[in-house]
Amino acid sequence: MLHALATKSEIQALKMAPIFHGLNDTAMDELLQRASIKSYRRGETLFMQGDPADAFFVVIEGWTKIYRITQSGDEAVVGVFTRGQSFAEAAAFTNGQFPATGETVTDSRLLRVPSQQLVEILGKAPEIGLAMLASTSQHLHMLIKQIEQLKAHTGAQRVAEFLLSLTNAKAGACILELPYDKALIAGRLGIKPESLSRAFQKLRGYGVTVKQNLAHIDNLTVLQDLVDQERAVVMQQKR
Repeated sequence: MLHALATKSEIQALKMAPIFHGLNDTAMDELLQRASIKSYRRGETLFMQGDPADAFFVVIEGWTKIYRITQSGDEAVVGVFTRGQSFAEAAAFTNGQFPATGETVTDSRLLRVPSQQLVEILGKAPEIGLAMLASTSQHLHMLIKQIEQLKAHTGAQRVAEFLLSLTNAKAGACILELPYDKALIAGRLGIKPESLSRAFQKLRGYGVTVKQNLAHIDNLTVLQDLVDQERAVVMQQKR
């Protein structure tokens, strides 16, 4: 069943998802029995805040954002997900409502697993429930990290940490492609677009040059040192 549903590359992406960690092919086949894989264009809405939570998703290719609209009409980005990451599983498990809106930010390919299927098979394969707990825990840690960044890091530090997250390299020079537009980067990092521009300007002093959608970094170690500094030290350097 699993191999009939997805290509070899897609299966690899699915197995990257924490919700599938530790599951054998039989358990995955149970979970994916009525799942579907679909391609989406950039800007397509997957679900709206308040809609019945009838499914959860795993990103196979592309990027998807989850956001809420504030009372002032601003878009508050809750999370941005890419290949091998899942979202909305907690809402799907409770059969409640989606607490936010999901939208693709690039052309994407997603796995959609109906919530009814999820509830039905938990009794047959309890390991899936454990995998869900692990996945939900990872989302919680991600949100805690975002809160920590907001309180403990300046805008420049948040941008520096974001750039570092785009590469597995630890030192030396590199060129990174920004995965989505700068407005979404700003929303994800909890800063205004104009503050993002100022952060990029400040990072020039640390060997970072941004041209269109490419970031040229002279030395990743220098950038990591900036992230590791205390906020007060960075603020003092701005004077």
